[in-house]
Amino acid sequence: MNPGEHETFWSWNDVLLFAGLALPCLLLSALLAQALGTLGPVLKSTKEWTSMLVFYVMWFGALYAVLKTRYDRPVWASLGWIWPRRGLIASMAIGPMLAMTIGILGVLLHTPQKDMPIEKLLNGPFGMVLFGVFSIVLGPVTEELAFRGFLMPVAIRSFGVWPGIVIAALPFAILHGPEYGWTWQYVVLIGFAGALFGAVRHYTGSTLASAAMHSTYNLTFFAAFVAGHAKF
Repeated sequence: MNPGEHETFWSWNDVLLFAGLALPCLLLSALLAQALGTLGPVLKSTKEWTSMLVFYVMWFGALYAVLKTRYDRPVWASLGWIWPRRGLIASMAIGPMLAMTIGILGVLLHTPQKDMPIEKLLNGPFGMVLFGVFSIVLGPVTEELAFRGFLMPVAIRSFGVWPGIVIAALPFAILHGPEYGWTWQYVVLIGFAGALFGAVRHYTGSTLASAAMHSTYNLTFFAAFVAGHAKF
């Protein structure tokens, strides 16, 4: 048993509650960002990013409150947000290799090129910086805590290691589906990446390690994106 797995004190009911809180948190964050956008042009131009940030704070704040009030146990350490005893550097190195592998598999699967809806938010250098922060830092941290830190340990406890890893990768892939118009190749490839993030989370016992891998994975694609849009 890896570090942190014995701390899986929550249940599927808690998972369902966390999932159910996503929509109201999303709606409230959108309303708050819209209201803040009336305070100035900068907040107006970045209201989508503000909405995402507020959503993360509200959603994970709700998760912390639920687990702390219901169980009164250490929350972040129980979600695996601990320094791994081994494998952190290797996890970071695997991220770019996985990104290149996904790129090759995408070509082999004849994956159509799609414009990401988020590209509409890239208004100048500031928008690109925000995109980088969200894709390289906030996205990996929150997604790994939700899917590999919170969902996956319950799934592993119920169904075993590899089924649990796959179960956690499925909603992770589906969450990204709208970004690519539900093109099946993208969904499959993202699910594959999610399963490997899950394997790293399990074998290191650390969600921090899988987040580091996820971060360098996203960094590789972000660097390629920036290079493709650079004006020399």
